Amino acid sequence: MADPAAPPRPAPDPVDARFGSPLAEGLRTYRLVVAMWVRSTLTYRASFAMALCVAVAANGLDFVAILLMFSHVDRLGGFTLGEVAFLYGTSATAFGLAHLTVGSMERLGRRIRDGSLDTLLVRPVPVLAQLAADRFALRRLGRITQGGLVLAYALTVLEIDWTATRLLMVPMMLVSGAALFGAVFVAGSVFQFYAQDAAEVQNAFTYGGTTLLQYPPTVFARELVASVTFVLPLAFVNWVPASYVLDRPLPLGLPDQAAFAPPLVAAVCCVAAGLLWRVGLRAYRSTGS
Repeated sequence: MADPAAPPRPAPDPVDARFGSPLAEGLRTYRLVVAMWVRSTLTYRASFAMALCVAVAANGLDFVAILLMFSHVDRLGGFTLGEVAFLYGTSATAFGLAHLTVGSMERLGRRIRDGSLDTLLVRPVPVLAQLAADRFALRRLGRITQGGLVLAYALTVLEIDWTATRLLMVPMMLVSGAALFGAVFVAGSVFQFYAQDAAEVQNAFTYGGTTLLQYPPTVFARELVASVTFVLPLAFVNWVPASYVLDRPLPLGLPDQAAFAPPLVAAVCCVAAGLLWRVGLRAYRSTGS
């Protein structure tokens, strides 16, 4: 029988109540590290505001280049300015969300070279969460803001026969596209376990991928479109679902049902990236120093 004079036992810690779930602990670690960096950034609000404005302006130069093209042509690959702006806005916004949340993964090679990755390994929290949240850059909101503005412009000028399906397709594209780009960030960082100076190889698929998707698939060779549809399925960020929204034939003659596949494709890619991450982390043998 319990001693009535004994002090009451404290309630179990919420983390312990989750039985040490790796996913729950990873999300908790990510949230805490991100909150720390956000507080640090907002300490200097004027500096943050200027950095955000610079980021919006710098990223906007990409769309200025598209506007210059359309000052000489009426269509690009059969697409109007509004349709290209729709592709640009969805690609830039989805990539911006991924870059904001897990873009710090591109620093993995640098941490391996200077040995600072070992510091993360000895902490009792998931390494992936620590790396993804490391030096969380709130100024990356500039890319999301600029992409969102272009997307808003596209939705204003386009005459789309909006149905409930097409309306829901737009936020689905952004969420699924962000997850797809996030999986590419994680999978690309794994390569740096084996080649520490390979950040630019990763950037070719992340930054290069979003630039590719900002233009219509009709301006690229069929082989390239096939590779980013069936090998590295970035086409499911916007090319495939956007064709359905814009009432255009899907790339490579895909059936209309493929436009609803981005969430499934994103989920498969995220699982594959997670498995690759585990393989790469187990292969890591420290710096040897």
